[in-house]
Amino acid sequence: MFDINWRGLLVPLAYIVVLVGSFMTFSAIYRRRKAVQSANLAPWFGPHLQRNIYLSLLHMEPEEGSEKAPKVPDSIIRAALLRRAVEDIHRIVQIRQAKQAIGSLIQRGSVGDDLLQRFQRAEKEMEEELRDVVMEANALAPNWGQIIFQSANEIAANTMLRERVDEIRATVDSEKEWWEKRRASIQKEFMKELDEAEKPTPSSSAPSVSGAKSVTSEDSEAVLVDTNTPSATPSSKKKKGKK
Repeated sequence: MFDINWRGLLVPLAYIVVLVGSFMTFSAIYRRRKAVQSANLAPWFGPHLQRNIYLSLLHMEPEEGSEKAPKVPDSIIRAALLRRAVEDIHRIVQIRQAKQAIGSLIQRGSVGDDLLQRFQRAEKEMEEELRDVVMEANALAPNWGQIIFQSANEIAANTMLRERVDEIRATVDSEKEWWEKRRASIQKEFMKELDEAEKPTPSSSAPSVSGAKSVTSEDSEAVLVDTNTPSATPSSKKKKGKK
């Protein structure tokens, strides 16, 4: 009933195939380039020394001339895993402190996407690290994975407290020397003020002398007035009598 023109449909179908193929090729190339760029980015944290020590103790190779590897005691392996968990606690604290600052900087446009990619990769690595530590702890002791990070948190807090105390003790000598100098200067200034307060000033002695002079002058005037008054009274009486 209907005649389909296949030749007319060939051109749009070829256009759609070319468009989809170019889009898929561009997407594959873009993803590969982004993967290469993210792989070339510097890691957020340095090498995990405690993890490397734990893995080296767990998978020790036999020495030359011996078929069996030396057996490491379980207590040492557990201590190494606990130190690994303590280092993970320190890194988690650093990530939490940096997350808010990085978010605000990205909103302002102060940093690029490379820093965000590094931070997100560090978060994913830490999530995988925490799962691995819990699995290793449960393999060494039943249900140890539930409390290993609690113990690691207590150890990390104690370590930070000791470091703070050591820093304070290191500044004791310098603080003591500063306080001795400060106390000596305060004492010197105080003694200087006392010496100045004990010495009489010329301004304070001057009013006393002037006051004495005024008093003597007033006294002399009073004496003159007293000596003149008796001589004046008889003369006045004589004048009245003559009249």
